[in-house]
Amino acid sequence: MATVAAVATLSALAGPARAEEALIQPRTLVVDAQLDRAQAEREILAARRYGSFWSTGQEALARAALAPDFMDRTLPPGRAQGLAGPLAASAGFRQAVPDLRCEIEQMIVSGDRVVSHLRFTGHFSGQFHGRTGQGQAIDFIATDIYRVQDGRIAENWHLEDNLTLLQQMGLVTL
Repeated sequence: MATVAAVATLSALAGPARAEEALIQPRTLVVDAQLDRAQAEREILAARRYGSFWSTGQEALARAALAPDFMDRTLPPGRAQGLAGPLAASAGFRQAVPDLRCEIEQMIVSGDRVVSHLRFTGHFSGQFHGRTGQGQAIDFIATDIYRVQDGRIAENWHLEDNLTLLQQMGLVTL
């Protein structure tokens, strides 16, 4: 993995450029110092586009981030495989949390893999499983592992803190 000095030097890889200016930035970026710079830039861009898709719901960002044959390797029951899955999941979640925002807390880039530690925030003011939110604050994390090929996410393994989310929505009590 990259040293602190290499992280500072390579943090420019995630910096603004052209249309990427509006993409969310990782708070912490760690890049394998042995990784080819151009490859690292492509992988970071794909991960930032995907994080920005979750933050905005803009379909064009998901289409730019995901490979045409994208595979979700931890596909939840009932979710479609491929691009259709994240598009439907985002739209459904935005019905429950219209002001949903995603931040990339950490991003680790090594080889053809990117690990993104994400934080989702907003307010449950919409509809979810027949329930109407009362404006409850939402703040939960997720971790994604992407395999990036040709500058686009080809595979994703993910884990969301759904228990915290459901507790915050008032749907689960412990």
